[in-house]
Formats: sequence, structure tokens, C-alpha cells
Amino acid sequence: MTANNQSPVSTEYFDHGGLPAWERADLPEPLPFGIVNLFKTIGPGAILLAAAIGGGEWIVGPLTTIKHGRGILWVATVAIMLQTLFNLEAVRYTLYTGEPIITGFMRLRPGSRFWAWFYIVIGMAQLATPALAAACGSVLFAAFYGRLPQNEQEVAMQHWIATGVIALAVVMLLSGKSIERMLEKLSWAMIVFIFGFLIIANVLFVPAGDWILTAAGFFGMQPTRGTIDLVLLATFAATAGSGGMGNLAISNWFRDKGFGMGQLSGAIGSELAGDHSVVRPIGTTFPINPENLRRWRIWWRYTVLDQVALWGFGCLMGMFLNVNLAAKIIPADAILKGQEAGTYQAQFMADQLWSGFWYLALFNGFWILFSTHLGNTDILVRTVSDISWVAFPGARRWPVSRLYAVLLILLTTWAMFAVRLGTVLQLFEVLGVIACPIMAIGAIQILRVNTRFLPPELRPPLWRRLGLVLCAFVYGGIAAALLWKKIAGGWQQEARDVDRRWRVVSGGGVRWH
Repeated sequence: MTANNQSPVSTEYFDHGGLPAWERADLPEPLPFGIVNLFKTIGPGAILLAAAIGGGEWIVGPLTTIKHGRGILWVATVAIMLQTLFNLEAVRYTLYTGEPIITGFMRLRPGSRFWAWFYIVIGMAQLATPALAAACGSVLFAAFYGRLPQNEQEVAMQHWIATGVIALAVVMLLSGKSIERMLEKLSWAMIVFIFGFLIIANVLFVPAGDWILTAAGFFGMQPTRGTIDLVLLATFAATAGSGGMGNLAISNWFRDKGFGMGQLSGAIGSELAGDHSVVRPIGTTFPINPENLRRWRIWWRYTVLDQVALWGFGCLMGMFLNVNLAAKIIPADAILKGQEAGTYQAQFMADQLWSGFWYLALFNGFWILFSTHLGNTDILVRTVSDISWVAFPGARRWPVSRLYAVLLILLTTWAMFAVRLGTVLQLFEVLGVIACPIMAIGAIQILRVNTRFLPPELRPPLWRRLGLVLCAFVYGGIAAALLWKKIAGGWQQEARDVDRRWRVVSGGGVRWH
């Protein structure tokens, strides 16, 4: 869908918070609801699904399942359900205003600049460290050398491969005329390949009984084992879906796709393609009348199918297929630190059936991880660009496509250094841990935005409001538990140090230092 050049028909002033009031126009007419038009209309869910089917499924899902058993998979079910509701409510605001949800947050107190800097900083904290590019590097190294890196020289080579992956993502993001359209087409292709391989591998290597056991785990009908690793659990709960900034960015893609009032807001084009489309910093809302409400119901049906049937169900199936394969192949006592789960499975399939499965499995793993890296890169750059476009008028001296390209280059330069800062699992845990407070704060803000700025006819029903509160409670609880663990761990370490020093003093007369 292309942007509609229709001029606003009137200007009305409502409670618009800390940003200028919206202009007014009728809600654009969607395509008539039907199967053919459904596939013409949906698409943002495919981008988010390709970005979601990544480290959570390839790394954290198998690690968590092998460590704690299939019974822990109910966490993925709850996480994906809560995130689906979160996404839909974020998009609700965009359908009405044509603005990304973070622009809605900037209308709240204490003001646009505060929330702009908050989400820029926390977004960079979560996504500026390229955990998935590092994982891509290890997978490609293993595919060519037949094993994971084993010494400093090989780790350095893995880092250079990861640097090449980061550069490839930059070229791809700047290659299409419309970034959203390019990502959507590429995402569909990656989804077909990834799910096709996973289904074939599961059919070939996993007996029917194991499928039933894994499915039961998603409903909490299997036992868990071992002491729960809170950091791993937090990472699993966040990355079972998208986790954090990815869930917020779904509204940006809906705007660029042209859903609802997004047709009047424009889209971020490609600097290399010379697409300097204008993106309106302030959106447009529509008057409530029978005709606009009829159109709203059609847009909402497309939105629900995009997020529930495509994204939500796709996330569940992606996690199911990955952990179902891992639980069958990898022994429960295996010691895994990250990407070893994928290489273990690749080696098993190659030994059992055909040597070519080593390359096929790792190539599939590469696309799983690269699709997430590509999506995460766009998420970070897109949200920072949109936030800056609204909050800092000086940024509008450039076309938004140029702002996007400059930020992409700057953040990529940092990423090429940051990829060397830790192991794949360490970098990925940073992504998952920071996602939890983003989800908690974002859920409360979405609830406030949708019940304050939307007209009563479009506000979420009570059960959806309670769902957002539950989302905030779950992810806020995980974040609080992680913080307490960090604080308590520090206190315990300090106590051990004091005790050690006291023993030295009392036992040997040595000065306490």
C-alpha cells in the first residue's frame, strides 16, 4: 500500500498531551476483507516474525529446554501471548493517529524530550551490541571449518566474519526503495526457508511421541528439573517472542506499510535509492462516525490476523520446531554454552543420515540468526530515527531517509567494535535482560496512551487492559528479581570478603586491608 496524499479536512483540538494536536481526516478505505486481500495487506508481522525467530529459538530455547526439561516451555506460551496482546495495543494507537507508539509515549509527562532520550538510551543498551551477528560468525566458522573456534586466532577470525555480517546487513537495509517493503519481501523468503527446513528435519529425526511431549510442555504438562537460572529464564521469557524494542517497533512498520491513518504519515525510504519521502512528525486522526468505524473494523481484522495468526502462531511454531529437535537430539547432561546447541544438532543429523545435513542445518541456523540481526538493526535505527524526527526539530533539516542512513552507519561502526566484547551467550543475555523493563514500562504506557488519547469507541476493552497490566507485572517482576539478585549477590560477595579479611586478622595478626 502506498501513502495517501489526501489533505486533512479539518483541525480539531483534543487532549493531545505534550506534543502538538493532530490534524483531522477521514480514515482511508482498506481493501475489502478477503483471502487475496489479506495477503496483500498483512506484512509487518512477517518482518517481526523473521526478527523473532532467532537467538531465542536457536540458542536460548534449546539451552533452557535441555537444562530444565520440556516443562519450562510454558514460559514461552505465556510470553508470546502477552507480547501478542502488547503488539496489538501498540498498533491500536498507530491505526488511529498514524504515529508510532513511542510518539504516543512522548505525549505523556514528563515530556517528549525525557521519553525520547529514555528510549534512545535503553534501545541502544538492548540492541546496539550485536549478539546475533556474533552468533552468525560462529555458525559460518563452524560450517567452513567443521567445528567451533578453539583458540584466540580462530575467535578473531569469527569476529571478522561477524563484522562482514554486520556490513552485509547495512547494504541490504539501504538497497531497496522502501526499507519496510524490502524487509517484508526478504522476511517472507527467510520464513519459508527456515520453517521448511525445520519441518523436514523434525519429520526425519523426531518420533511422534516426542512431538506430543514437547507440545505438552508448552501447556505446563511436563515436569521441570534443576535450579532455575534467573538470567536464562529472563532471556527466554523475552526472546520467546521479540522482546523489548522489537515489540514497540511493530507500530513503526504498520505506519510505513500504510495501515489505517499511517497512509497519511509517510514511510522511511532508502537514501541509496534516492527515496526522500516525507514522514510527518505529527499524525492525523479521524472523526468518529459510522463510515469511519466500519473502516476501522476492517483495518482491525487485518491487524489481528497479522499479529495473531502470522506473528504469534509463527513464534510458537518456530520455538516448537527448534526445541522439539533439540530435546530429541541433545542429551540432558550435555554442557552447552550457546551456539553449541546448533552445531550439536547439525553434527547429529550429518552422522545419522547424510553429511550434507551439517551444511544445511548450519545454513538454516545462519538465516535464523541473520534474519534477527537484520531486523534488530532496523528496529534500533528506525526507532532512533523516528524518535529524533519528532523530538528534535533540528533533525528535520535532513530527509528522514538520510537521517536513517547516517544513524545506521554510526551504530554499525560501534557494532563492529562491540561484537568483540563478549561471548555469544553473554551478548545475547544483555539483549534479553534489558528487554524485561522495556516490556514492563511499555505496557503501562500503552495502557495510558490508549485510554487517554483514543476516543471511547476505540479504546481497548477491560480484558485487554488487564492483559497489559499482567504483562507489566510479569516482566516487571522478572526485572525486579534480576535487580535483587544483582544487589543481593553484591552484598553476599561483600560479606564473604569481610569475613575473609576478618579471618586473616583474627587468625594471624595480619593487618586488615
